[in-house]
Amino acid sequence: MLCDGPTSRTRLVVCEVKTRTALGFGAPAEAVTAAKAARIRRLTAAWLTAHHARWCEIRFDVIAVVCPPNGPATVEHLQGAF
Repeated sequence: MLCDGPTSRTRLVVCEVKTRTALGFGAPAEAVTAAKAARIRRLTAAWLTAHHARWCEIRFDVIAVVCPPNGPATVEHLQGAF
């Protein structure tokens, strides 16, 4: 996802989306471990290299979704999560 920053600089936002139906195994964002974050960073670097892209800023976000079977879904956007 590309966004224009507040100073007209270009920013790349990489989002990891995690979904749970219940919290018995922890909150969705807890599934983004240090190892997973490192892998996403490596993949982002590879993508930037493959596309000859240059960015002023890269931000890594997590979108945490909980969809309980008998209730409304909740969505939490954690900007700059890692």
